[in-house]
Amino acid sequence: MQTHKHLSDIGVIGLGVMGKNLALNIIDNGYRVAAFDLDSRKVTAAENQAKAEVTEREQLLFGCNNLTDLMANLATPRILLLSIPAGTAVDAVCQSLLDAGIEHEDIVIDTGNSLWTDTIAREQRYRDQFIFFSSAVSGGEVGARFGPSLMPSGDIKAWERVAPIWRAIAAKVDGDTGLPLERFEPGNPVTQGEPCTAYIGPAGSGHYVKMVHNGIEYADMQLICEAYHLLSQVLGFDAYAIARVFERWNTGVLSSYLMEISAEVLRQQDPLSDKPLVEMILDKAGQKGTGLWTAVSSLQIGCPAPTIAEAVYARAISTQKVLRQSLASKLAGPEARDTQSVASDEQQSFIDGLESALYCAKVSCYAQGFQLMAMQAQEQGWLLDFAAIARIWRAGCIIRARFLQSIAAAYDSEPELANLLLADGFASTLSARQQAWRQTVAKAVLAGVPVPCISSALSYYDSYRSETLPANLLQGQRDFFGAHSFERIDQAANERYHLDWSDPKRPLIKLD
Repeated sequence: MQTHKHLSDIGVIGLGVMGKNLALNIIDNGYRVAAFDLDSRKVTAAENQAKAEVTEREQLLFGCNNLTDLMANLATPRILLLSIPAGTAVDAVCQSLLDAGIEHEDIVIDTGNSLWTDTIAREQRYRDQFIFFSSAVSGGEVGARFGPSLMPSGDIKAWERVAPIWRAIAAKVDGDTGLPLERFEPGNPVTQGEPCTAYIGPAGSGHYVKMVHNGIEYADMQLICEAYHLLSQVLGFDAYAIARVFERWNTGVLSSYLMEISAEVLRQQDPLSDKPLVEMILDKAGQKGTGLWTAVSSLQIGCPAPTIAEAVYARAISTQKVLRQSLASKLAGPEARDTQSVASDEQQSFIDGLESALYCAKVSCYAQGFQLMAMQAQEQGWLLDFAAIARIWRAGCIIRARFLQSIAAAYDSEPELANLLLADGFASTLSARQQAWRQTVAKAVLAGVPVPCISSALSYYDSYRSETLPANLLQGQRDFFGAHSFERIDQAANERYHLDWSDPKRPLIKLD
């Protein structure tokens, strides 16, 4: 066993892309890290990178040969960060830590994309052996290295011990503008500004919030892809022209990380064909499941999140490439439009309308995500701070965007806001832009360009602004074939009635 001169502040288990970069971020902020991975080459690589990046300071990252070695080199009570795949691997490592002598006051932090219900179960399972804590991480490789958004949950005393490290390594924003404060220099972390981390709540809540973040991310990405598709198919723009449109949008209300990188992707030339690289990428999208979990959760709890669900479906249908190729030659579409004949003023009108449609759909999508979190919080007894959640998403995470500052302000003004669309600022903006949104959807339909997320977001908007929906007929249908009963508009709420549809006299029965 190798024991280092100074005990480390935290142990990192799993030195893949995320684990290694989190470890490097932690030492940038002056903490000592003991690190272990089953692949010894990853341990060596992490040590070498730590030495190479900042040569003028003492070594703060120490590789360990096994978990027993790791435990021996940590200050007690220990803090251990797991950066390993979600699922059975988490329990396997927890069992190995039990075998290595983990103690009751030690904290094990799961930073993977675990299903929130698994996190709740693990806290209960290990309660008498050690403190199982969780902290969802968003931001990808660069975020992990230079400042992620962190969503911790679980034992509040564990959070108090972990908080100084988390606040140090988290992304930072300017509190007044909400804009990220970024610096990508090893050994020179951003120390000013507000950290993009906050205690979310009891076990499972942090992973649930991250799951919804990812569901919103799915929809946000698909919305941008639909805008790209429309500009390509309706106006005939090439990738470089669309990149210029996206760059211009990124200076306004659509300013976000995803808009920024989308423009960069579209600008990239393929080194093999000299065409735009995006045109050489096969149109089959992958997914790792968190968007699916969000959609399933919305269905289970009865919270409408159609745009998030449509984003998951869009990825699923993209994988059906062979079937799409077959149906492309069999199913008729609208007559082809000569994109060359579109006048420049008509082009600009379409682009401006699409910008409004994209913004409105984006707000609608976030409204769905925040409502889902609110309904699940009520179900679980969580007290979620939605203003704080919006704030920690302003930097570091994938969906970071300028308008999250406005979302935080909306919840600051009204913490119990039932739906983001009720906020005066968003309600007035969407009301002003909704006609352009409708025109964009109509043009997409007439052109035969699928826009499942933009159109479902509009249906969500229209559904909530409709005081009366056709569910009265639906309840009549249900009562007819299944005697499921219904309420009446002229009677007290929650009083149930059933009509005997088989009797010519149609007697009405009031149910107890």
